[in-house]
Amino acid sequence: MPTNSPLPAQLRSVQRQHIEHVFQLGEGLDSPHTPAQEMIRHSWLRCLNEYQLDPTQPRPARVVPQQTLLEHRESVDELLHVARAGVEQLYGQISQLGYVLLLTDQRGITVEFRGDPRQDQQLRKAGLYLGADWDERFAGTCAVGTCLHDRQAIICHRQEHFDASHISLTCTAAPIADPQGNVMAVLDISALQSPTQRESQNFSLSLVTLYARMIEDAYFLQRYRDCLMVRLDTSREFVHVNGRGLIAIEENGQVIAANAIGRELIAEHQRRWPPWSTNPTPMLGELFECEITDVLSINSATDDQIRAFRARASNTIYFISLLEPKRPRSSQPTKPASASLPESLARLGADDPAMRKVQKLAERLRNETSVNVLISGETGTGKEVIARALHESGNRANYPFIAVNCAAIPEALIESELFGYEPGAFTGGRAKGMRGLIPQAHGGTLFLDEIGDMPLALQTRLLRVLAEREVMPLGANTPVKVDIRVITATHRNIESMIQQGEFREDLYYRLNGAQLRLPALRERADKLYVIRQVFNDVVSERGGNASPRLRADAISALLAYAWPGNIRQLKNALAFALATSESDEITVHDLPDQCLSQRITRQASPPASEMNHDTDPTLLTTLKEQHWNISAVARALGVSRPTIYRQMQRQGIVPPNWQG
Repeated sequence: MPTNSPLPAQLRSVQRQHIEHVFQLGEGLDSPHTPAQEMIRHSWLRCLNEYQLDPTQPRPARVVPQQTLLEHRESVDELLHVARAGVEQLYGQISQLGYVLLLTDQRGITVEFRGDPRQDQQLRKAGLYLGADWDERFAGTCAVGTCLHDRQAIICHRQEHFDASHISLTCTAAPIADPQGNVMAVLDISALQSPTQRESQNFSLSLVTLYARMIEDAYFLQRYRDCLMVRLDTSREFVHVNGRGLIAIEENGQVIAANAIGRELIAEHQRRWPPWSTNPTPMLGELFECEITDVLSINSATDDQIRAFRARASNTIYFISLLEPKRPRSSQPTKPASASLPESLARLGADDPAMRKVQKLAERLRNETSVNVLISGETGTGKEVIARALHESGNRANYPFIAVNCAAIPEALIESELFGYEPGAFTGGRAKGMRGLIPQAHGGTLFLDEIGDMPLALQTRLLRVLAEREVMPLGANTPVKVDIRVITATHRNIESMIQQGEFREDLYYRLNGAQLRLPALRERADKLYVIRQVFNDVVSERGGNASPRLRADAISALLAYAWPGNIRQLKNALAFALATSESDEITVHDLPDQCLSQRITRQASPPASEMNHDTDPTLLTTLKEQHWNISAVARALGVSRPTIYRQMQRQGIVPPNWQG
């Protein structure tokens, strides 16, 4: 490395200083002038040590001959065809800011260019031109060449360039990868002059990265236009217009290829479960909790042509649309029609992966009356609702459905309530005796809610009923035969209760022929559907001719709330809003205060000395901070003035100027 080479006289002072900084880094001497970015530092060292570039000998821009340029353009002809629309759009946004646009191939040769013709001579001299070679081995550290080497988007700003003749330039580049993840091109925007601060180019980096991804995805769509494809995003609203993930699949669900987001999803899956075979791509049903029929029926079975599926590796919910080839292939089989669920099961959910799993399993079990079903889930998730749906969709629908809440019946009465009793069986009983709830369910379904609260002694009797299919009423000498299907539900951890001796293990396995696990409302992807469904149910129960509706601000608040009480709490909140609203339009101000509490708790907590159980401390603190200006308090807490007044009245808060 020529550390003492004489510098050409024509180099300006700033260039001479830049060259000194390059040599300092090469000699292991750090200074405030060496680049802070690791990518740039490593590139400088490559240029010195690996490429043997001499920083004292700046190189003029190299532009390949016309015939060579044609050969490079022909090798990426398909990409150029797809990319031109994105190139035009991007240049339209940056041209007035003094930038030019370069699209290079994987060897750093500029195969597409947009720039101001009035600056033609300056741009050609700087290498910002069609046919220019920006390979790092020739041009040194630069946005295009270093992006190609590190396969990452990069800003190379002014003195970050290796070659001293480039230090007035600012360049920002992002890679464009093929469907296998190999870099096939680089998108770059550059300017001859720019502000000194590197941060001035941060927006350029975001813009170039965005358009590089758009071009990459457009190329993917063109390349696999004759294949089935799924488009996915974590936001339902953006799937159709800007879904970030693309995966091409065979009709059996075998993954063919994926874009960058899809490849990362596959890589995440394979990091967690290394592939057992040499096949580098999994089945779609291995990536997501789905069957291929779920995917193939998206366009015909859903209103918005979108379905939600949970990624197995991360538990993230992705919303997926299906892109079908425009030209049908002769080998493409007819898509299997999705099995339509009975209405009582279909209305349990719209598009949540966990609920869809519950619905499918329930559909298979509805007529399997020899299989007892245990429904688990948090309090209020709708365990009785699904139990009724199982009954109503099955072959026992014309017989009784008897629901028993084991936690609501006093322990002293639960035995007589379940099994019944003969006349005179005990003091205080009915003179004619009583037919128990289990015999009442004969031919139909017995639903035992909160089975975890059943007394241990009664569990033994229930086990005998299930084993012998007969009931012995209190005071009776002859058992009564019963034909029942038993469905149970609990929010408790029965396995833990068994270990603690609170629940019979043999009864648990008798009841748990199949288990349906209900998700909490806060976890569901179809929360909006649930809100509308419950609202319609509450409206129907109230009767009347009015047709109230939920306004958007109320829906937004309901979607944002965590619902610790799940669907039961949601129903109560909507019933309250309907009962107290002064119009047929339910707004955010009609909802119970707890549905708005998350807005208030985002504010800073007051001192502990001001906290008490009678008032909302945040409200009181904010009132004082805003000098009791109600409008200012409402703005600070993100609620309406009537809500503030309502809360003040409920909590007994009186402004100082009203007191006395």
